[in-house]
Amino acid sequence: MRMVSVQTSRFPSHDGLPLAVDERRAGTPTLLFAHGFGQTRGAWNGTADALAARGCRCVTFDSRGHGESGQVSGGDYHIEQFAGDLHALALAQPAPPVLVGASMGGLLGLVLAGEARPAPFRALVLVDITPRWEAAGVERILAFMQAHPDGFADYGEAAEQIAAYLPQRRERKRENQLKPLLREGADGRLRWHWDPALLAGVVRESERYQPRLLAAAARVDVPVLLLSGERSDVVSRETVAEFLRLVPHARHVEVQGATHMLAGDANDAFTREIAAFVQDVSPGGAARPAIPQEVH
Repeated sequence: MRMVSVQTSRFPSHDGLPLAVDERRAGTPTLLFAHGFGQTRGAWNGTADALAARGCRCVTFDSRGHGESGQVSGGDYHIEQFAGDLHALALAQPAPPVLVGASMGGLLGLVLAGEARPAPFRALVLVDITPRWEAAGVERILAFMQAHPDGFADYGEAAEQIAAYLPQRRERKRENQLKPLLREGADGRLRWHWDPALLAGVVRESERYQPRLLAAAARVDVPVLLLSGERSDVVSRETVAEFLRLVPHARHVEVQGATHMLAGDANDAFTREIAAFVQDVSPGGAARPAIPQEVH
């Protein structure tokens, strides 16, 4: 697979906050990737590289308060800000993109697809998220995010904690993989890339958002693919069944062996499913891109 160049820029969002954005190649269709809570745009690198190499234009970004994007002054985060960022990025594309949204990114996309008219996306891929989720799985994620307020002494300690949190992964994170995820403080310790104020602001609002998510799902009229992990503790058979009742035209694929961290657990299968879906919803029926087995 040939190498794909990445152009990085700063996108001024709806309220002027700069968002770090990566763009891979020109072309159609555009795929806009929205990561989950506590992640960065780097979570999509394997899939974005593979699809861009085969003709898609792939745009990834760090959500506000994450990675290299700006942080909100005073830590006053609200879900509507994140939805506004995603809406602004979608409208800035040459044509309505296919949104690929994981967890938080998928929920934001679901609200916009159901409420905004005209819909800002031509199609929607939800990655292991439904409007109603399993509380135990979300609590496990938040517990990990809150577990190390004093950070880590070095990259080895951080890798050890991630390995304990993701025991399904065969390889530990290397230092070059961890550098985008950690920031060195004045005390020399390494802390996560996200603004700690996110945990109070967004989490506080999430449960109140659920009725709105359910209502929005029932109004989605663009093609939808729901990808869930066989071993996910956030999405269950019950939440998937409810979603398919709300969005009867949606397609559902369960990725074997994957947890909630689907793209990282089974990136080959994940990428192939997105490629097939994009082919199906693309005008003109261009040849389906073949995805190699070595994508990680």
